[in-house]
Amino acid sequence: MKCGFDSRWTYMKYDFDTVTDRRNTDSVKWDVRENELPMWVADMDFKTAPEILEAIQRRLDNGIFGYSTLPEEWALSYVHWWDKRHSFKTDVSWFSFCTGVIPIISCAIREFTEPGDNVLIQAPVYNAFYNIIRNCDRNVVESLLTYRFGEYSMDFEDLEAKLSDPGTKMFVLCNPHNPVGRIWSREDLQKVGELCKKHGVLVISDEIHCDITDPDILYTPFASVSECCMQNSITAMAPTKCFNIAGIQSAAAMTPNPDLRTRIEKALYRNLANEPNAFAVAATVAAFEHGDRWLDEMRNYIYQNKQTVLDYVRNNIPGLYVVPSRATYLLWLDCSAFTSDSLSFAAEIRRKTGLFLSYGTQYGEAGKQFLRFNIACPRKLLLDGLDRLRRALC
Repeated sequence: MKCGFDSRWTYMKYDFDTVTDRRNTDSVKWDVRENELPMWVADMDFKTAPEILEAIQRRLDNGIFGYSTLPEEWALSYVHWWDKRHSFKTDVSWFSFCTGVIPIISCAIREFTEPGDNVLIQAPVYNAFYNIIRNCDRNVVESLLTYRFGEYSMDFEDLEAKLSDPGTKMFVLCNPHNPVGRIWSREDLQKVGELCKKHGVLVISDEIHCDITDPDILYTPFASVSECCMQNSITAMAPTKCFNIAGIQSAAAMTPNPDLRTRIEKALYRNLANEPNAFAVAATVAAFEHGDRWLDEMRNYIYQNKQTVLDYVRNNIPGLYVVPSRATYLLWLDCSAFTSDSLSFAAEIRRKTGLFLSYGTQYGEAGKQFLRFNIACPRKLLLDGLDRLRRALC
């Protein structure tokens, strides 16, 4: 199934080229020295959709920011979006509010596993997974993705071996996968679901990047694949990544199984992670009800940025390999021709040029020869970053 830039739109309505100065705004990403260019954390340098800003402004104009309720329109916006964009019919009762995807995963680990249990992940993978699992006093178990001929795939033999360990109680899936940019196929997800069900392992599916795919490309929601997947999973989802509103702190745990839902809602409540701030509902509803065109134009812009990177690297940085990506705005750079120590390599690039990239071992030892490169920025900044990278490597 395809879903992408609407061919009826013959012009770009939104501006992604203007550079916005984010220094001195308490930005995690831009808390750097004056000469540095941060292209690391997964945070876009585009202003969010005007429709979201207008909704926030209407709420702001009221001038009073007390405790917030959670109206049904919040859950309905998720229902409408996943039906419209991903042909997945859900129900409002499935959605539980949370302040973020990471709190959902943390609460699920604490609720459905015990200290000393194993939580399985597929490395290289989002570094926060490691931190969450260890902070909960659980054991990180890695099933390494297979890297062959410059692309990644799941190693199902290894995955089942790790799932069959009696100590493994949970599998955290990244769909689409950060940092390698892979969209898992329906067949892959079905096999994951069957293996997890067979071995009594609960699936937590992090799908925060699901709407940042190449034009005309869709991801498959894990819970949509089969009844097996649906009844043995909790999906963590949010508008925050794809609309660049992470600071609004709004996410949802989507849980079709009522028994699992009762438990995750209690866990969110116990951990004080289920209260929306004054802007969370307005921003979420505006994003899902009115953000289609902005999202599609942003996806198209990111796709063009990917082509810019591929052309630039091919013509200017011999030895560097850009792993093919169909999702996210994060490119995984194979630097094996230059280093096997990504930590010191990234530090040296930053020291020499001011370019701040993520080092691959943040995502597990399988990333020791890789860097992660955030390309969600105006093309002027992207070209600056590429030029700095060339100067560092050539």
